Amino acid sequence: MTDTMTIVPDSQHVPDSELRGLIALLPPSWRPYAMLARFDRPIGWWLLFWPCAWGLFLAGARMPWAMALWMLAGAIAMRGAGCVYNDIVDVDIDRRVARTAARPIASGAVTRRAAWVWIAALLAAGLLVLLQLRWQAQLVALASLLLVAAYPFMKRITGWPQAWLGLVFTWGAPVGWVQASAFDRLAPLGLLYLGCWAWCMGYDTIYACQDREDDMAIGIGSSALSFGRHVRGGVMALYALAIGAWGGAVWLVRPDPLALLALLPVAVHLGWQALTLRPDDGDGALARFRSNRFAGLLMAAACYVVGMS
Repeated sequence: MTDTMTIVPDSQHVPDSELRGLIALLPPSWRPYAMLARFDRPIGWWLLFWPCAWGLFLAGARMPWAMALWMLAGAIAMRGAGCVYNDIVDVDIDRRVARTAARPIASGAVTRRAAWVWIAALLAAGLLVLLQLRWQAQLVALASLLLVAAYPFMKRITGWPQAWLGLVFTWGAPVGWVQASAFDRLAPLGLLYLGCWAWCMGYDTIYACQDREDDMAIGIGSSALSFGRHVRGGVMALYALAIGAWGGAVWLVRPDPLALLALLPVAVHLGWQALTLRPDDGDGALARFRSNRFAGLLMAAACYVVGMS
């Protein structure tokens, strides 16, 4: 395998999709746009949304459910816009990686001009959600745009792009917290966000295990490569940092040893992910990555119990 090699996907390969049936119901001309925004892969919505819910719940938002639903809608729209932008920037890389060569822009199913129009439509949906937030939370949400814009370039300049993704993909935690309590009690928010960063870097390292050979061949960075033989240990350390930071946030909100027990289910789940991870097993890595949707639910339950009690 060389840097100039184009990896052609199997023409019979059907992308693994949790919403394949719904995508198939769309008119054929719409399907590439739905797939470009990853509407066929809802795991990304949940990973972007859960930190929003954690911030809302742990900060003790009153009647948080309506706002949580707005934030879920925002996560769907903004994750879609981010995926389209990422694919525009990464089109040349995507054409050279087996797992991504069939993406709509890389394969030619969607033009770059059409992709920019699609981004504008998704951002308009995101703006509608933004207008539902208090002004302080609006400012926090808008502050993420520079981080988002820079992310696709990180794999070209660092061996640890997942560290930047951790800043970007968990920005919902400060948005949710500030929506619930403005800029009050920032110390627990700092620890919550630190834990979110470590969690995201851990699960995306697991995800990157699928692409280690391709990433090495084309010369782009990845924590799954940078950890070398210590991927499992690196993920364990990141998840331990996440639980420790979340424990600190919980303690600052409710200094009661019993409150810390709320974190036990998510701690056990993350421990299972790390201990059973086999970096060379791409299917297993993908399954553990996707299981973070459930990890997010467990953490949301913990934040609700602690913050709303």
